Amino acid sequence: MLMPKRVKYRKAQRGRMRGKATRGARVDFGDFGLKALEPGWITQRQIEAARVTLTRMMKREGRVWIRIFPDKPVTKKPAETRMGKGKGAPEYWVAVVKPGRVMFEVGGTSKAVALEALRLASHKLPIKTKVSVRPDLEEK
Repeated sequence: MLMPKRVKYRKAQRGRMRGKATRGARVDFGDFGLKALEPGWITQRQIEAARVTLTRMMKREGRVWIRIFPDKPVTKKPAETRMGKGKGAPEYWVAVVKPGRVMFEVGGTSKAVALEALRLASHKLPIKTKVSVRPDLEEK
């Protein structure tokens, strides 16, 4: 599972997901990418499930780039615990994704295989997505 080796602060505040992604909004490494259309938290398990789906569908040909990293800890208090007594312990890690962010990229395979792999991977994610093509590839 993806998670940071160490962090400055063990617990983080929830924050807000306003606005569009300014960084990581273009397909830079591969030929096709999976772009977020709405904001959300993507957990480390969801990232891993999408990655496995991509590599299985592509039959290990080509290359997969993961452009998001779960660096935000999400805490949880134990079940049936009374209010108070501080914040709960970190339970899992999430990546904060804003609309326009390219989350996964694939390259080195045919267009049909890449599009189908990204479509299947999108079913593993809790947000709406679309397949994005590298700009210089569209012109041809």
